[in-house]
Amino acid sequence: MSEKKFYYGGQAVIEGVMMRGQKVMVTAIRRPNGEIGIYSEQLSQIYTGRWRKTPFIRGILVLIESLVLGIQTLMHSANVALEEEKTRLTGWSTWAILLPALAFAVALFFLLPLFITRIFDSYINSSITFNLVEGFIRLGIFIAYLKLVSMMKDIRMVFAYHGAEHKAVNAYEDKAPLEVASARKYSTANPRCGTSFLFAVLIIAIIVFSLVGKPGLGLMVLSRILLVPVIAALGYEFIYLTSRHPGNPIMKILLKPGLWLQSLTTQQPDDQQLEVALAALKKVIEIEQPVPVTESANSTGLQINSG
Repeated sequence: MSEKKFYYGGQAVIEGVMMRGQKVMVTAIRRPNGEIGIYSEQLSQIYTGRWRKTPFIRGILVLIESLVLGIQTLMHSANVALEEEKTRLTGWSTWAILLPALAFAVALFFLLPLFITRIFDSYINSSITFNLVEGFIRLGIFIAYLKLVSMMKDIRMVFAYHGAEHKAVNAYEDKAPLEVASARKYSTANPRCGTSFLFAVLIIAIIVFSLVGKPGLGLMVLSRILLVPVIAALGYEFIYLTSRHPGNPIMKILLKPGLWLQSLTTQQPDDQQLEVALAALKKVIEIEQPVPVTESANSTGLQINSG
């Protein structure tokens, strides 16, 4: 029986890249002295157990994983890049940072579009039309947000490492040597990117909220909060399906919007940034070489955060 392919992926961090493997994650960070620091860590069983491979449940776990590991690696990379004392976020300290960020994201991308659409409520009779208008406003806010943050110098640096992460993964999946000269030619886009996942979430939200209809404002607000995990689970399954059949003509069409959107969240990396991404990927592969390769649903690219 042939071995199934494992899809490596990760996240851009401050002056570096985190790559997630089957059982371990590795973060490579460019230190102020120019050297590359390599940091590896075993993943908790919640991120590697059977629930992580269970359809629909895995999408919610991936969202939690992206948020928790994302904020932890971001804080760690900032400490290394600034040569500050290295503190590890654990338990409640992680959630103390995540919960306000989550509340802001839900308010900005789910509640604000609802309230804006309500302004035109007297002109909209159909619940389907209402949810379509709300969905397009939500998409517009999301794109405007990405454009705005991409104007920030520090964010552009992270987006360059995001592009480096994609180039490294694309080179590996094409069986090219994991060297700067070889990886440089590859695209900064990847079908399993978190940006594509977020775009899928925004589109699926239109469908899900249309099924809810147009109840009272209180129920509409409640649905925009409580249904986020359901929409995330459906969005993940969409990315899981399309990324595994990239040659299918229908899948190519479905992938295009997400790939286009990645032009806002990735930049062309320089050779030093690409070297860091390749170092992270090579290290995680080196650590896991003795581990039998199994299929994974891991998403590559931007995690669900501001990165």
